[in-house]
Amino acid sequence: MTARSHWESVYQRKAADSVSWFQPHARQSLDLIQRISAGAASSCVIDLGGGASTLVDDLLAAGRFEMSVLDISGAALDVARTRLGKAVHQVQWIEGDITEVALREERFDIWHDRAVFHFLTDEAQRQAYVEQVRRAARPGGHVIVAAFGPDGPTQCSGLPVVRYAPGELHAQFGGAFELLEHLQEAHHTPGGAIQQFVYCHCVLH
Repeated sequence: MTARSHWESVYQRKAADSVSWFQPHARQSLDLIQRISAGAASSCVIDLGGGASTLVDDLLAAGRFEMSVLDISGAALDVARTRLGKAVHQVQWIEGDITEVALREERFDIWHDRAVFHFLTDEAQRQAYVEQVRRAARPGGHVIVAAFGPDGPTQCSGLPVVRYAPGELHAQFGGAFELLEHLQEAHHTPGGAIQQFVYCHCVLH
């Protein structure tokens, strides 16, 4: 089974609010993005693996974000498109694998990823991801990447993941990415488990 077929199956079989990574509101991410963009008339944001996430709803409601949402699963994107109704046309929807998809160069002020990077268990995949960030984020742009922390699960949705301490996560990106801060989140899953996430917030030079 390919990664695409795996995630299509997940979103075809399960309700979006029942998967372990579901958040009614992505509060940690939302607060970070709003703080980063404070004072800017408009910011161009891409949400990696944003699929069915409600982050796009909350950022559109703020009225000053130009939004793109990328996910490998068209079924996940359909959940958000249906939920947004008439606002669907305010978003650029990108269906594809982040290690392969073509993104416009120096497009994004803010790159956000909650829980895609930790699925990249192969070094070549991680390198391809970092190269995508270097091309698609604007110089001086902000990069937010969240992954399972050292005490997080070793698998998610039946797939292996890589867990990271903050320094380890930042080290994957290299010297062009200046670490500004790192945060932790205790994510409460719909099933009642608690998962440790680590967020690294960097700026691209």
